Amino acid sequence: FESLKEAEQHNLDQKTVICEIVEAIEYDELKTFSAWENKTQEVIALQNKWKTIGFAPQKMNVKIFERFRHACDDFFKKKGEFFKSLKEGMNENLEKKKALCEKAEALKDSTDWKVTADALTKLQKEWKTIGPVAKKHSDAIWKRFITACDYFFEQKNKATSSQRSVETENMEKKKALIEKLSAIDESMDTEEASTLVRDLMKEWNSIGHVPFKEKDKLYKQYHGIIDQLFDRFNINASNKKLSNFRSNISNIQGSGTQSLYREREKLVRTYENMKNELQTYENNLGFLTSTSKKGSSLLTELNRKVDKLKADLELVLQKIKVIDESIKAEE
Repeated sequence: FESLKEAEQHNLDQKTVICEIVEAIEYDELKTFSAWENKTQEVIALQNKWKTIGFAPQKMNVKIFERFRHACDDFFKKKGEFFKSLKEGMNENLEKKKALCEKAEALKDSTDWKVTADALTKLQKEWKTIGPVAKKHSDAIWKRFITACDYFFEQKNKATSSQRSVETENMEKKKALIEKLSAIDESMDTEEASTLVRDLMKEWNSIGHVPFKEKDKLYKQYHGIIDQLFDRFNINASNKKLSNFRSNISNIQGSGTQSLYREREKLVRTYENMKNELQTYENNLGFLTSTSKKGSSLLTELNRKVDKLKADLELVLQKIKVIDESIKAEE
């Protein structure tokens, strides 16, 4: 009897230790699927060990079993709550990722390369902040998202590669024009030289964009030679100004039509101010006579200013026309 009593007490001690192990589980540390699964295997192992242990003393046998069952029930209840929360979180993550897929798919056909590339890069960063989804959805939702992103960037690479090729071709054309301008002989007839320069300037302005890093260098070379030719053959200064303006507008064009519209509005205001100034001069001319030497001198000066203003007004109108042509080309 004593040996049976000792054996039952030993069994109770073992079962008490098992209860304490399960009750001591730190649930706050179980934050992942694998952590819960590992701990579950430990609890199941303890349950199996429990089954190998014999009876405890009769007065404690039911109590110790109830204690162990309560500890195990508490563990599996908390596990169920965790997995329910995990499933809900994964479903929320799936919906968030679906929304990002829809945004990426809506952008994938865009040809606004810079803006869209920035937007998709932002979506990719946002994707990384979203937690996991259920394994059965994980590969499919990722493939859907990355397919849309990859499609856009592939199209962008093709387009920019083609654009780089066109810009390089334009650069070679402009270099060839610079050589032609440089080759104009000083002995050439002034009228013939003037016509040739204007034709080459017109051809220059018809050529599209060149690689950005080469733009300023070519621009300086071109205008340096143009300035020399205008001085050498005494070509009309207005043509020179208009040529410079065309080149500037060609650069502005790359920033979009809004920049062109702003430039146009500025020119229209300039035109209105100059018109008012011209009206004032013309009104003053009506009060002047050339009977005196002083009056004659003032009249000559006013006429000179009127002629200059008229020429400047015509130049402004030509500039507005250049912008209108550029806006039409953009649209």
